[in-house]
Amino acid sequence: MEMTLRWYGAAFDTVTLEQIRQIPGVTGVITTLYNTAPGEVWSRERIRAMKEEVEAAGLHIAGIESVNVHDAIKTGAPERDGYIDNYIETLENLGKEDVHLVCYNFMPVFDWPRTELARRRPDGSTVLAYTQEAVDALNPEQMFESIAGDTNGAVMPGWEPERMEHVKELFAQYREVDEEKLFENLRYFLERIMPVCDQYDIRMAIHPDDPAWSVFGLPRIITSQKNILRMMKMVDNPHNGVTFCSGSYGTNLENDLPGMIRALKGRIHFAHVRNLKFNSPTDFEEAAHLSSDGTFDMYEIMKALYDIGFSGPIRPDHGRMIWGEKAMPGYGLYDRALGACYLQGLWEAIEKGEK
Repeated sequence: MEMTLRWYGAAFDTVTLEQIRQIPGVTGVITTLYNTAPGEVWSRERIRAMKEEVEAAGLHIAGIESVNVHDAIKTGAPERDGYIDNYIETLENLGKEDVHLVCYNFMPVFDWPRTELARRRPDGSTVLAYTQEAVDALNPEQMFESIAGDTNGAVMPGWEPERMEHVKELFAQYREVDEEKLFENLRYFLERIMPVCDQYDIRMAIHPDDPAWSVFGLPRIITSQKNILRMMKMVDNPHNGVTFCSGSYGTNLENDLPGMIRALKGRIHFAHVRNLKFNSPTDFEEAAHLSSDGTFDMYEIMKALYDIGFSGPIRPDHGRMIWGEKAMPGYGLYDRALGACYLQGLWEAIEKGEK
């Protein structure tokens, strides 16, 4: 495996490439052209400039997160083919610039809703949190307003203000889309893009829905082992794989995370490894990566990845805000750096134990 860190670009991220380079064992970044709209073509020139910036800092681009999928593709709107053509052109340009991993999601409207961006924990740190009861009490159009005051001035991925201004219109677009229709639209998209993925060896790694259940009545399909196996079977191509995010699949306590990893052997292209602490099945908060700080057995998760021979990028995911840091919620430097070191320590212990 390769340890990486997500980086949003110099114009948007409080964490610098110089700082990332100093985290022991971190050799790559997972990045994106953050100021591009879904459906916009990424030019080779912009991709190359991004690569050169990262490489000048002594790192490399291990993958892209995300090339966002336009809502017309997710809803199956008449104009979807034009947006898929743009997506294919972006993939071609990434492949030509030697970038071979793309994480994306197929979530309607809200990427990863949270009801709190700065829940205070007993140790004084603050974390992202979600309670279904709070969501049930909200009008969807109020979702962004309810958390906007805690963004620390950052533009949250999937929660861009210009997108949130059109929430009502987005809900209208999904009115006739149920789970079966969303699966069918995903199949159509994947069948269209697989030829270019084959040509340039681009591994498409779908990110699970977060949380792993319907929110505001919207369909969610990448939620369980059964559904992800269905997705891979319906477009049975090794480039059609997954981002295994322990925090997202783990929102549903019925998901057996190590078991899922073993069931997905050979099709996990990328891993987000993080911990959650549950106060009830529908009330969870982000925790430190350490097993004892949350609900998940992080050793068993890393052991399962080791056992299947996983060799792709891993990144620590949503971190706590600690030591007075002000950054994009979930994406500060300090706690994610601690997480990267902890996960590498687990991997080293597993590797040496096996040998």
